Amino acid sequence: MSVEHTFGTATIPAKPQRVVVLGVTDVDTVLALGTTPVATTGYAFFPDRLGPWAEALVTGDKPEVLQSDSEPNLEQVAALAPDLIVGVSAGFDDGVYAQLSQIAPVVARPAGVAAYTASRNDATRLIAKAMGEVDRAEELIATADAAFDAAVEANPRFAGATATAVLPYQNQYGAYLSGDARGQVLDQLGFELPAEIAALDKGDSFFVPVSSERVDLLDGDVVVMLTDEASRAQVEGDKILAGLPVAKRGAIVQPDIDLRGAMTYNTVLSAPYAVEQLTPLLAEALGR
Repeated sequence: MSVEHTFGTATIPAKPQRVVVLGVTDVDTVLALGTTPVATTGYAFFPDRLGPWAEALVTGDKPEVLQSDSEPNLEQVAALAPDLIVGVSAGFDDGVYAQLSQIAPVVARPAGVAAYTASRNDATRLIAKAMGEVDRAEELIATADAAFDAAVEANPRFAGATATAVLPYQNQYGAYLSGDARGQVLDQLGFELPAEIAALDKGDSFFVPVSSERVDLLDGDVVVMLTDEASRAQVEGDKILAGLPVAKRGAIVQPDIDLRGAMTYNTVLSAPYAVEQLTPLLAEALGR
């Protein structure tokens, strides 16, 4: 099996049995396709990197959590003796890719796509091709898309309303763009980015920084504020944010950790969970 991606072509001689996941959300897709990885990385929402939507699919031992900062630990990866390395939602460059390819076939993000911006469906199909599960991928995609379609049909007010998923950090804000997983969730529910934020999208990143002085750029029908304990104080103490119309209407939504994780992963496993949990919050916010 040959799989093309941004760094070249991966040749996979047989159905993989020992999969190492380097993409921050790819563990969901590998599990959904019927394989428990031997190791994974991922966002730190969950200690084992597995959301509540994924845990039941693990067979045997849970995946080992890799030691990973900005780049993968090559020695640790090699010691796991993988027959496939999945890094579709990873940010490594061609130099690291070349080193990883000495260990096992590597599947990275699609060509022409910025790091961390591969769509849910493109990522699913790419990983499924590498794992010989193309038909199963289409079933999973259809199920996830159907969850969005049902939510849109039940909530016609979503269509054309403006919303931004926002991460508060270091006394500023990161506005996630439509190429990012969190932005894709809102986009598929029918929401649009506020025009001022959309105009900042140059196609080379998954978010744009917004200073606390220009937090007015985030104003819209809804803001989905992805706070944690550390950043909640920033939001609650921001007087400029509190003065925005969206705040005065009570239309700033703050998801819990599981929903934050589901939006951030936005995989064929987490997307239905995200839709189920997020839809009533958005509907309530728009009703105010």
